Amino acid sequence: MQHLAIYDMDKTITAQPTWTRFLVHAARMRSPWRLALLPAVGMAGLGYLLKLVDRAGLKAISQRLMIGPALAPEEMARVAEAFADVEMETGVLHGARERIAADRAAGYRLVMATASHGYYATAIGHRLGFDAVIATNAKRDARGHILSGLEGENCYGPVKLRMIENWMTSQRLARSDLHIRAYSDHVSDAPMLDWADEAFAVNAHGPLAALAKQRGWPLLDWR
Repeated sequence: MQHLAIYDMDKTITAQPTWTRFLVHAARMRSPWRLALLPAVGMAGLGYLLKLVDRAGLKAISQRLMIGPALAPEEMARVAEAFADVEMETGVLHGARERIAADRAAGYRLVMATASHGYYATAIGHRLGFDAVIATNAKRDARGHILSGLEGENCYGPVKLRMIENWMTSQRLARSDLHIRAYSDHVSDAPMLDWADEAFAVNAHGPLAALAKQRGWPLLDWR
């Protein structure tokens, strides 16, 4: 029997959501004038709340405004690695670090599954010692430049579980041969938590806390 521990990232491992902070970091590093476009990003966020744009569209609009229409992979790596360094210093919760270390010591294979973009989530995951990072992917052009649109679906809700299962297939891991723990702060990850052998509601918002009480999932507070 193999053991997997699957962690969400934003507000589970990190104290705050990372996407907007990454965009601000990227703009400051590359094109500080783009910070003046933050109100437009806020308007796009309002459009999402009003259901005028979906999560994938919101990400594409925000990235195009704050980073630009395309970015060379080596430049994105430079920005992402610098952001990951900052996040490790100030953004990762101590309780998350302790649990990750405990799962590793117990022999669990560590997997991060996050709706955040892989180009920076992977850098954070590597620093924390994760064995794999499953994340939202960006489109690339013929030269390999990273575009603002998504390649495939946003790694969120039921899609996240499908992406985990696809990753397991690529690794030749059968569900019946695994014992799986899963950690998340948000009710959108209910499909993943229901599917796991052990589910943990971490830093849970109200809807997830209520669901955890119904399901009997432990509530953990790493804040």
